[in-house]
Amino acid sequence: MTELILKDEVFAIVGAAMEVHNVLGCGFLEPVYQEALEIELSKRKIPYTPQKQLPIYYKGHRLKRVYVPDYIAFEKIVIEIKAINTLSLLEESQLLNYLKASNLKVGLLLNFGAKSLQWKRMVRSKPEKISEIREISGQK
Repeated sequence: MTELILKDEVFAIVGAAMEVHNVLGCGFLEPVYQEALEIELSKRKIPYTPQKQLPIYYKGHRLKRVYVPDYIAFEKIVIEIKAINTLSLLEESQLLNYLKASNLKVGLLLNFGAKSLQWKRMVRSKPEKISEIREISGQK
């Protein structure tokens, strides 16, 4: 069995997200969870950069539009948070595009809008192919 990439880091982020969900529950808008997660990440000394702009390229040309994920943690993990009923392929596609734009391998999708925290870990196995994804999902 292969070792999960950035396992400890993802575990730490999910733990912080679980704490936020335990305290706030569901029902708030996404900006509330964003602010609370920043507090929890800081408290746990998890390094993160909020709202980092990621350039998008088309056939070697940099586009004017950029992607802006919620966080980049440990300078290696894209974190996208949601506050919706349930995660769908649309949110997963968004995270995959963030991974492609950032050229990072690991992404974490966190949904605070459900009764239990929903999370999905996605890994790009080859930088040039976003279709080859391994994922791990969980609910607390």
